[in-house]
Amino acid sequence: MKQVKRIIGTLLSAAVILPFAPKVEAVSLAGLSAKAAILIDAQTGTVIAEKNEKQRLPMASTTKIMSALLLLESGDLDTPFRVDNEAIMVEGSSMGLCEDDVVTKRALCYGMLLPSGNDAANQTAVTLAGSTEKFAEMMNQRAEKIGLEDTNFVTPSGLHNENHYSTAYDMAMLTREALRNEDFREICGTKRAKLKFGNPPYERWLVNTNKLLTMYDGCIGVKTGFTDEAGRCLVSAAEKNGVTLICVTLNASDDWNDHKKMYDYGFSVTESRNVSFDCSELRIKAAGGTVEELSVELENIPSYTIVNGAEPEITSETLIPDFVYAPIEKGKTVGKVNFYANGKLMCAVNMVAKNGCEAVVSRHKPSVYENVLEWFKQIID
Repeated sequence: MKQVKRIIGTLLSAAVILPFAPKVEAVSLAGLSAKAAILIDAQTGTVIAEKNEKQRLPMASTTKIMSALLLLESGDLDTPFRVDNEAIMVEGSSMGLCEDDVVTKRALCYGMLLPSGNDAANQTAVTLAGSTEKFAEMMNQRAEKIGLEDTNFVTPSGLHNENHYSTAYDMAMLTREALRNEDFREICGTKRAKLKFGNPPYERWLVNTNKLLTMYDGCIGVKTGFTDEAGRCLVSAAEKNGVTLICVTLNASDDWNDHKKMYDYGFSVTESRNVSFDCSELRIKAAGGTVEELSVELENIPSYTIVNGAEPEITSETLIPDFVYAPIEKGKTVGKVNFYANGKLMCAVNMVAKNGCEAVVSRHKPSVYENVLEWFKQIID
């Protein structure tokens, strides 16, 4: 695919290209109960408010955000399989797995993100990596890819270990990545779910431990956590008026109220605006088609968030092929556009064919030999 990079001016009263994005000064959260906290815009990654956001602390079962993300990314979510009887024998919270139970990866994700099952997390580790130790390596590799510089995973569940830690900032960035996964987004925002597993499988209900889903209007997830050493930990996300915010508190005695206060402030200083993107000059050649080239358009118009009136610098990277083979249906994906806010990936939007085209029907012209052969056949007949 060829890459076409372009800078998009964000909209005020008219299109304006910002050479440098204004810096947003994060508000201090000194009055919160949390030892460390952060509030970010999920779309741009902009930090809106913070308190000790880079302090390394245990994060308890919010660890399962990473475990669930890795499991969802592994695919084949609905094929039943038998649990590892040793893996599911673990202390702490549970989704209710018993010896020789039959389960699916999707059920394990619900088991981790709703009742915070340590049995589900351990089974995830064994399913994907063969052991919790090897799975921790996978977790840390994924963390490095996301850019989490102050995080180290040792367990898949978040049970305490001195070398198992993260920061409010890293957990916010991890959650920003996880929410791009549609399955994760759906599961972590489910208040209660009816699942079928067991031996033989039977239906039972799992209930989400995240009370913020009913306590705060617009909350869409994400994960609770607690150990004696970590205290109460909470990662959440909420949406209002096109803006999605992510909030993290570590070691907070009053986490529900901490999050509500942070969201009330965050939504008061943010607004959503649509990106301006011009596709009118973009064309793709249609090889073997009834038309020589196709017009393209974005599948949907992305938005970005303005924090405290500060416009982020929005850039884009267009990835389209030199040509496509006919036939092409209208609306078919033919490329994509990556949108960046202040240099960080904001979202990827499909580029689709604005008009379709049919393939040219090949018309074979008979050779001299074929014409002579046909003449002889007619004489014989």
